[in-house]
Amino acid sequence: MLCQHQPACPSADDTDREAARVTAAHPEQGWSLLCNGVIFFEDTGELLPDCSVIEPHRGPARHVLVEAA
Repeated sequence: MLCQHQPACPSADDTDREAARVTAAHPEQGWSLLCNGVIFFEDTGELLPDCSVIEPHRGPARHVLVEAA
């Protein structure tokens, strides 16, 4: 898959691979296909063109302290 965008989108091997443009969006299913062949999931997980999996990389969950009544 060759990117025709100018400037070219980051490749699937680049650390900023998520910056590639979306070529097919499926928000109802929670994923998008990027120009570089990466499938990007709404939970921030990724499936690379070589079938490697990138685990979701969300930050830690926010904890709210609640006083006991």
